[in-house]
Amino acid sequence: MNSVQNELTPDWSNVEWVLTDVDDTLTWQGKLPPETLIALAELQQAGIKVVAVTGACAGWCDHIAQLWPIDAVLGENGAFIMEKLDGYLTLRADRTMNEIEQQQAKLKQQVLAILADYPDLNLTLDQSFRLCEVAIDIGQNRPRVDDAIIEEVVAKIHALGAHATASSIHINAWYGEHSKKATSLQYLAEKGLSKYEILNLSCYVGDSMNDQLMFEALPKTVGVANIQHCWDKLSHHPSIVMSQPGGFGFAEFAKQLLDMKRR
Repeated sequence: MNSVQNELTPDWSNVEWVLTDVDDTLTWQGKLPPETLIALAELQQAGIKVVAVTGACAGWCDHIAQLWPIDAVLGENGAFIMEKLDGYLTLRADRTMNEIEQQQAKLKQQVLAILADYPDLNLTLDQSFRLCEVAIDIGQNRPRVDDAIIEEVVAKIHALGAHATASSIHINAWYGEHSKKATSLQYLAEKGLSKYEILNLSCYVGDSMNDQLMFEALPKTVGVANIQHCWDKLSHHPSIVMSQPGGFGFAEFAKQLLDMKRR
């Protein structure tokens, strides 16, 4: 990781779309730094589209889409897209809400059965505000869970035939073929970007294991400094790593990008 540069190269001046994780990428230690909010606003004011791509629950996504300087939110690891169209917030997914609800109810009972063997683990406090996923708290409102236990639980969820991935604070599990990568590429294509433009005009910022498919999908990728904690476990790495963690690292990235565009 020490050999990875922490400054954007000239080819980044073409970036028109910034896709970004939220928890510990825009936030830091459970809070949203003012520097992050200012950076998001400055990116939008410069005409750069900003899309949050997150495992956050639908309740949080509604708040982000309504109030933050963000153009769209791809929530619960790509289960749905929230964006304002003609001034009104919209919600869409690749399945009916009835199907999503039925699959979530089934998975919740299966995950609770797994957690019966782990009395120290619980579903997240925001589980009631999730539309698709079932999420386990591994570090948000409790001390960080040991990596070996996280890997064990993720493997048991995979054995059900469900998807599961670990972020810095949650294990997120779901039925369905959506993912951060699939929904991000679909969303950009819907906005009229060709495959060439997706690869050259968009970038992604992240911090954890559930960002690695995005690091694989796009050539322009950034990690905030706290990605060092999972660096050796990542199958795909960001091309650039900021010197600051979380939202401070995102603000550092935004400043570099905006400075480059002003030249």
